[in-house]
Amino acid sequence: MKSHPIKSFREFWPYYVGEHRHPVCRALHYQGSALGLGCVVAAIALQNPWLVLLALPIGYGHAWVGHFFVEKNRPATFTYPLWSFAGDWKMFGYFVTGRMGREVERLYGSRAPTADAPLLVKE
Repeated sequence: MKSHPIKSFREFWPYYVGEHRHPVCRALHYQGSALGLGCVVAAIALQNPWLVLLALPIGYGHAWVGHFFVEKNRPATFTYPLWSFAGDWKMFGYFVTGRMGREVERLYGSRAPTADAPLLVKE
């Protein structure tokens, strides 16, 4: 993480992408986001608000598995919960539109990521 506190989402985004360089970690995020969104849709369709309560543990559960076992880093949610939530959905949108791989490459280059790779943002 940067040595100074991050003060804007614009500054947070490159950090967030850097914490999600491994494609398996990102895939777990996409799966968790899709399943969490499915819980919300099901809650509305079935008129069962209790299903909404499943959305966060399902979504974050998948994501945290990616962080703890694949990226081997600490989820940004613990330090920047709101920006991390927004980053999850921005990353999901980039995935749906086929841009996330290019975004990782734009910020971190074309080399395959490793869990211990330093956080270096290209300017």
